Amino acid sequence: MNPPAPTLPLISQHELQAMAYSDPLTGLGNKYRLRDKIKLLAAERAADPAPFAVGIVNIDGFKPINDLFGAHAGDEILCQVAHRLKACMMDGSIVTRHDGDEFAFILPLIFERSGAERIGQMIKDVLSAPYDLGDRNVRLSSSFGFAIHPFAGEEFEDLMKSAETALYRSKRRGRGQITVYSREIAQEMKRATQLEQALRNAIISDTIDVHFQPIVRLADSTVIGFEALARWHDPDLGFVPPDVFVPLAEERGFIDALSETLLRKAAETALSWPRELFLSFNLSSAQLMDPSTAANILSSLRRVGLDPRRLELEITETAVMSSADTAQRIISELQHAGVRISLDDFGTGQSSLGRLRDFTFDKVKIDRAFVSRISTDRPSEHIIKAIVAMCDGLDLEVVAEGIEDGSEAEKLRVLGCAMGQGYFYGRPADAASTRRYLHDSYRVASADLN
Repeated sequence: MNPPAPTLPLISQHELQAMAYSDPLTGLGNKYRLRDKIKLLAAERAADPAPFAVGIVNIDGFKPINDLFGAHAGDEILCQVAHRLKACMMDGSIVTRHDGDEFAFILPLIFERSGAERIGQMIKDVLSAPYDLGDRNVRLSSSFGFAIHPFAGEEFEDLMKSAETALYRSKRRGRGQITVYSREIAQEMKRATQLEQALRNAIISDTIDVHFQPIVRLADSTVIGFEALARWHDPDLGFVPPDVFVPLAEERGFIDALSETLLRKAAETALSWPRELFLSFNLSSAQLMDPSTAANILSSLRRVGLDPRRLELEITETAVMSSADTAQRIISELQHAGVRISLDDFGTGQSSLGRLRDFTFDKVKIDRAFVSRISTDRPSEHIIKAIVAMCDGLDLEVVAEGIEDGSEAEKLRVLGCAMGQGYFYGRPADAASTRRYLHDSYRVASADLN
């Protein structure tokens, strides 16, 4: 005879409903509770439509917490965030947790933009205090998006979409930002979406172009390499600057596809150059946070047939700081394969010397902000002199960017800077023009170019 099956505890209808409307980790309500509360509040105010605010808060850079400290630490922080948010809420407010590190709340007594911004700032300050993980403290920032009912939407779905649009704009502006939805923001986001679609189509149709700017040896003005620069001219949008479309590709999550296209085109062009010339190529901050970046780059080089030793990758200090451990692994893997790494825009970051200590670079590029003032500003001259001396001691090559005239070039040469680039030596040009430039100017037998 089989033993009787164990009896399961009975769960009341009320308990089932509570579970369906609750977040199991934090005990807060979930998006269903938020939806019902918004619908109820809107119905109550239908006769005399007094506005109210809905806010969404997202923890900036939360993923590395789970990666570095484990899921348990991440859950602990989320519970602390929930506790702090509840403590910030005024009478009649409700706070809920949606997906991952995103929370939402209703503010029945907030009627306009300035009030939402004040509340957002207060909550931001509360959430920025250190989080206790026992043996360590962690500081995090938060981004906010607000929407005012009924101006930003009368229905739940429309209102939340407006708040999410505002949050997305905050994320685009950087960490710790607060945005209240407006029609102007909606138009801005619409234009960004149109730009995104056009850029995706340009990548698919292979119409993104690459131009090349010469890098020279200052002692004799001989070309030693070229920096690859992205260029895009859309039939409808016209010329779109790279400082617009490259960040957009990062934000929308297809920087890898864009970078792969650009690197392939640049590497194919470099194959026609004399073998001693190198190709310099820029990496984005998003790529230095992706562990697969090194493998993707080396795979692209293999497909094209370009020797990794002819590639130099430029990265900025800001990009390195975004995810230092991952960046270090990527850099090491690439250098092991023969790729050289250059620290771009040196001198503009907050701790450039620390980066030189913590990472192994092959080259440093002095930012054009110092070069442009070298003839008129003594401090800039002394800074460049100090950088050159320091890099010489660290066995690092130095390139000066943004050289506009001969006097700047001569002063840099006297100060000991070995390499340079800028309009004085050549503007960025397409592949065909670059090839002609080399044929006419480069001091090698023309047979090497054929």
